[in-house]
Amino acid sequence: MVQFTAQILRFGKQGEKTGWTYFEIPADLAETLNPGIKKSYRVKGRLDHHAIRGVAILPMGGGRFILPLNADLRKAIGKRQGATLQVRLELDARPVELAADLLECLADEPIALERFSKLPLSHKNYYSKWVLSAKTAPTRARRIARVIQAMVRGQTFSQMMREARQDKDNNR
Repeated sequence: MVQFTAQILRFGKQGEKTGWTYFEIPADLAETLNPGIKKSYRVKGRLDHHAIRGVAILPMGGGRFILPLNADLRKAIGKRQGATLQVRLELDARPVELAADLLECLADEPIALERFSKLPLSHKNYYSKWVLSAKTAPTRARRIARVIQAMVRGQTFSQMMREARQDKDNNR
């Protein structure tokens, strides 16, 4: 386990990370967390008094990692860019459970299933979490259909989400 104080930062123009809010995990602490690992992995712990689990940290080069703070996390901790955060992290080795209904529907579309199966577990988890975060059954069904379409088209998660936003904007 590692404990440290971090400052909440925000990317300016940084490709797909443009506008992301995050904090940095220095190389020496990342090495303590998961020795020798230079790719993304999941952690659990506390951000101030808010418990987290199954949150991915992303490599940034030189052994450094970042932990992106999405809107839900920022709301839970009640802090924004520039604020400091008491961080306590440890490796989260629990297996990732993917949405069963998503996997069931993917099985009905061989091309989609094949492409989904080839994704790294962390990417499969993006799709699954998005499906699981739906608040209603109709929304969940639409999201499952969109994931299957994205797999058939060979789209990344980011491409799928951009298309979903465009579709939503066009239907307003």
